[in-house]
Amino acid sequence: MTFTDWQWPFAVEQRARIDAHFAEEQRKIPELFDGRVLLGRNHRFDADTLHAEYFETSFASFLAWRDWGHPDKGVFNGFGAGAIRANDGAFVLGEMAANTSNAGKIYFAAGTPDLNDLRGSVVDIVGSVCRETEEETGLAESDYRAAGTWDVIVSTSMVAMIRVLDVDRPGMELKSRIEASLASQTHRELSAIHLVRSIADFDERMPLYVRAFLAAHL
Repeated sequence: MTFTDWQWPFAVEQRARIDAHFAEEQRKIPELFDGRVLLGRNHRFDADTLHAEYFETSFASFLAWRDWGHPDKGVFNGFGAGAIRANDGAFVLGEMAANTSNAGKIYFAAGTPDLNDLRGSVVDIVGSVCRETEEETGLAESDYRAAGTWDVIVSTSMVAMIRVLDVDRPGMELKSRIEASLASQTHRELSAIHLVRSIADFDERMPLYVRAFLAAHL
């Protein structure tokens, strides 16, 4: 995953509309912040290795691109996700809080890469997963065992790189621990924790890529 100095034509040409859109979204969710994020382009697979180029843009540009149906098909949101799994096989997912741009959606610990994930010219997806997992759930790297392989799910606008994170605790105990961490957070990103043990636990608020991954691993 390589960082490149590339200017996104969409972000330049649609600047006025993007700014207006973000102002409206910020009116509804005052906590939204127009920071810098990393989006991808030109992805390819070489045997079992994924390659892609990343570029820097504003969160406002990303949000408009997402909300307007991904008008630039040459760009994708390429993010890492930590699929937290308890020792009884239950997967732990978080429901996004009302102060986020994905309010109500149910996800793995994940986030669009940002400048904190740059290591020189390399986008550190491994580090991004660790960072997002700790920020959202309070689980540090010492709390889980990360799988040696990744599942990659690709759509026209998204590349999800998912890594199983095994925690040696039963599902309900793990859920309680994460909920205690959430209660101590001043600016929490999650409003609730969900356990998924079977397809019967699927929720329509889970994106298709989340359900596809779970269906293959339960």
